[in-house]
Amino acid sequence: MDIPTDLETHILAKKASCKSFPFGIDVAVYKVKGKMFALIGVKGLNVKCDPDEAMIWRSMYDAVTPAYHMNKEHWNTIMLNDSLPKDLIYQWVDTSYSLVVKNMRKVDREELNEF
Repeated sequence: MDIPTDLETHILAKKASCKSFPFGIDVAVYKVKGKMFALIGVKGLNVKCDPDEAMIWRSMYDAVTPAYHMNKEHWNTIMLNDSLPKDLIYQWVDTSYSLVVKNMRKVDREELNEF
């Protein structure tokens, strides 16, 4: 598995984020306080998203599909094939992180200084 260094740097720069391999060496899972917000595997990058936005992204970009092995309403897979601007992918990572943090307990959100 080849993870773009700049993408991983962006993901791991998120406060309290960490990387693990619970599904094997071919799948990097990125979590904040134990909650997954990104995953990079053979199919691409999985990110959490608003269900309405998920549908919009899929209709706009061929490189965005319902997430492989995840809740297809709330997760998208983004193929990392250089067809999308890096800034857009980073924005989707940021959104995924924010959505996960938003659904945490208040004490955890406050500890992260989010919301």
